[in-house]
Amino acid sequence: MASQIALLRGINVGGNSKFPMARQRELMAELGFGHVTVHLQTGNIVFADPGTPPEQTARTLEHRFAADLGFPVPVMVRTREELAATVEANPFPDATAEPKTLHVVFLADVPQDTSALDALDPAAYAPDEFRLIGREIFLRCPDGVGRSKLAAKVGSARLGVAATARNWNTVTRLLALADA
Repeated sequence: MASQIALLRGINVGGNSKFPMARQRELMAELGFGHVTVHLQTGNIVFADPGTPPEQTARTLEHRFAADLGFPVPVMVRTREELAATVEANPFPDATAEPKTLHVVFLADVPQDTSALDALDPAAYAPDEFRLIGREIFLRCPDGVGRSKLAAKVGSARLGVAATARNWNTVTRLLALADA
């Protein structure tokens, strides 16, 4: 069965924007989505592909979550095939040996203005590095993302689209759940 994966931004982080896993499952069921699996508390939902374009699914989820929770929840949705293509496109294959050093920033759409990223001098942030490929930014931080000045710059870059990041372990786990 084909799957879609919803990546929610900014929930259950630092005690703010609480959205319990059980409630995530309930709302997905109320919306008619089947085979729902919620992975971790930070907003990773794998569910049966409803046959709608991922962007439409994302808007449906955003509207329902906001109405139910009383605060906005940006949602990026990828099909199982799109997530597999993201894994395949990883420009830093050596980093998968230490998956905690590799992150993917999922964007709601291809950014029209990449000048904020283009202005970053890669040499100034070495050994950290990033690549924008379509609707994903791959970010490799060998010394950890928490101390990375590049991660902070990429995270604050104004790209004009919603974004949410996941570490490589989560990305590959979501793909495995979509394949289950």
